[in-house]
Amino acid sequence: MSDALTWGSALELAAMIRGKQVSPVEVAEAHLARIEALNPALNAYCTVTADVARRAAREAEIAVQKNEPLGPLHGVPVSIKDAIYTRGIRTTCGSRLFADFVPEEDAIAVARLRAAGAVILGKTMTSELGHMATTRNAMFGPTHNPWRRERTAGGSSGGAAAAVAAGLGPLALGTDGGGSVRIPASFCGVVGFKPSYGRVPQHPGFPGYEHLLVTGPLTRTVRDAAAMLDVIAGGDDRDRVSLPREPGAYLEACDEDVKGLHVAWSPDLGYAAVDAAVLARCEDAAAEFETLGCHVEVVNPAWEDIEELFRTLVAAQFYAHWSDQLPAAEAQMDPLLVRLIRKGGSITAREYVLAEERAKAYWTEVVTFLSRFDFLLTPTVAVPPFAGERPPHEVAGREVSVLGWMPFCFPFNLTGQPAASVPAGFTDDGLPVGLQIVGRRHADRAVLAAAAAFEAARPWSERRPTP
Repeated sequence: MSDALTWGSALELAAMIRGKQVSPVEVAEAHLARIEALNPALNAYCTVTADVARRAAREAEIAVQKNEPLGPLHGVPVSIKDAIYTRGIRTTCGSRLFADFVPEEDAIAVARLRAAGAVILGKTMTSELGHMATTRNAMFGPTHNPWRRERTAGGSSGGAAAAVAAGLGPLALGTDGGGSVRIPASFCGVVGFKPSYGRVPQHPGFPGYEHLLVTGPLTRTVRDAAAMLDVIAGGDDRDRVSLPREPGAYLEACDEDVKGLHVAWSPDLGYAAVDAAVLARCEDAAAEFETLGCHVEVVNPAWEDIEELFRTLVAAQFYAHWSDQLPAAEAQMDPLLVRLIRKGGSITAREYVLAEERAKAYWTEVVTFLSRFDFLLTPTVAVPPFAGERPPHEVAGREVSVLGWMPFCFPFNLTGQPAASVPAGFTDDGLPVGLQIVGRRHADRAVLAAAAAFEAARPWSERRPTP
């Protein structure tokens, strides 16, 4: 029974709990036992809150027994990225600067998950202050990929993705400032959904990635991601850019028909180098949308490569927020993080403002292009999961820039559009490959509908990594 509990979807578990077929305590204990067995090798969790989980599960059990009103995720386990504030639970953001930090307030998304009845299992790994797209830090070490443990899980929500992929919890809450939900989702073979900017309120939390960062779900099924978004989305005045709640449920969007929709498929956005195995799997996945009744067009959007623009904005923001720690705390910080902060110190106010203006111009190009299409398909990442934590400098025989291995993710943080990574298949040696589905502005429902239709055509959740 424990195996069925740890691999059941969140919606299945919630239904079983409501129907009194299984107790929240049984569900929590099954997951805690699996975490105890597998986490030492995977390092997906940096903090396991067994006592918190057991207490919440007992309270959830009492509510079921008393026939009290139950939330949509009542008794369902969830993990929270260590970059997200959790009241009463240590939150380090992977940094020794915050080794003993215990927030007095939940992030809004966490508070909403608790109110919906979710049971927090613990905090998952992140890179220090989320500064890179792999997951390791000096406090806790690296997170390993459940499919091949010498490979990276991606990042910076790598712990979240690894936990979901390995059956260490059906729901995980991550953050995405440049691909940090979608990249590990691709590398770990799970669903990662980056909502529209502002869809999920951001308060309180660590600074950085202003106008870029979103909070979003990592799950094994699209419907679980939609159910989680139904809980955490909606405006809150503490975040002045948060969007009002939309009418209708995101879960209902998963049943919408995609037949007749116009789909753009871009294998490289006109400039990216892509690994041959990744390209083959994603081309095949894009072709599936024709079978689903969509009109698929191969496109070259002719957008500029905006890597330097993105790096300018992020580096300047990191300098603004963290330069006071240098040089006194430099020895406690990741050298790559220190380098990023120092790079930010060389960026002038004029350069930063001009970068913001270029971002606006880029948005105009993107919105004009997507006026012809309902959504855009790309690979999520240009490469399969690689060994170690150092990204490749060469892809498909071409030398690439610092972010050249992940060129498809950060552009849509700059534009704020919704985007999902869904499993597109596996390489010949068994490594996951992700397909990215990008929607028009605020079209979260359309992205979920497309992702759910693809999942129905090519289900993936039954394929599991070997323990």
